[in-house]
Amino acid sequence: MPRQLRREEYTVGWVCALPIELAAAQEMLDEEHDDLRRELGDNDENLYALGSISGHNVAIVCLPAGRIGNNPAATVATQMRATFKGIRFGLMVGIGGGVPSAEADIWLGDVVVSQPHQTFAGVVQYDMGKMTPSGFERTGSLNSPPQMLLGAVTRVRANEVRGRSKLSEYASKLGRIPRFQRTEAGPDVLFEATYDHKGGETCERCSPDRQQTRLQRESGKDVVVHYGTIASGNQVIRDGRMRDKLRRELGSVLCFEMEAAGLMNSFPCLVIRGICDYADSHKNKRWQAYAAGTAAAYAKEVLSVIPAAEVVETRTAEEAMCDANG
Repeated sequence: MPRQLRREEYTVGWVCALPIELAAAQEMLDEEHDDLRRELGDNDENLYALGSISGHNVAIVCLPAGRIGNNPAATVATQMRATFKGIRFGLMVGIGGGVPSAEADIWLGDVVVSQPHQTFAGVVQYDMGKMTPSGFERTGSLNSPPQMLLGAVTRVRANEVRGRSKLSEYASKLGRIPRFQRTEAGPDVLFEATYDHKGGETCERCSPDRQQTRLQRESGKDVVVHYGTIASGNQVIRDGRMRDKLRRELGSVLCFEMEAAGLMNSFPCLVIRGICDYADSHKNKRWQAYAAGTAAAYAKEVLSVIPAAEVVETRTAEEAMCDANG
């Protein structure tokens, strides 16, 4: 029978944007908990899925239907923090548009994780700034993920080197649900950046001659995890030319998404994105479920290497933000 915990017992906040991402997150729970009881004067409009992963009590929240982007994400996270005052850190987990390049051999279903790189702290808001005579000048900066989560990323990477990664094991939990199976996603096709989609829900009308030829990975891995900068903004990038232009301007961007920039300065978190398209005009939803699953599996692996007792002893997310903002 599911347990019902007190609000202050939840130490991890997990934010997602789409129902398919919420479903993947719930499948990663080792144990599901009963819903919270509403309290008098409770102004939190979020609905939560509650449970535990590797001893961590986790509150999962999904953005309201039809409300995606940085601002809705910030609102949801603010309400979550007010309700669960024991939260130490967060995870922003879901799908994103990949940016394949000579430096990053990104394929559909891969995972991208925010990590400080060069001038960026893990996430850059590419559409925030001002127009100047010399062009668009980006302004503002975003906080990096919490130190404990970056330490967990280091441990996960070390486990992978040692052949002890559990990513495939955790992702296989989703295999019993047909929609999350890789075979349901279809072929992985990357077109030339300058070649536009020819219409329809699939690329049946698109010319095979405009597909980019790519060598299969020597490792034979279905899923590879990439670490670096994630670009976040309030518009969907679905143009290969724009994708590559922004990559050149920002340098080494691995994927695009729409929520993280609304969280980084108010909700300390690690951003984890499964690649479901190539941020071009050929994007569709066929890879969304599989990509949401690989991202959720990676998030579970991160939590699995963090001792739950150490999290309880750390400062809350609110205390950490006060320190980060001076």
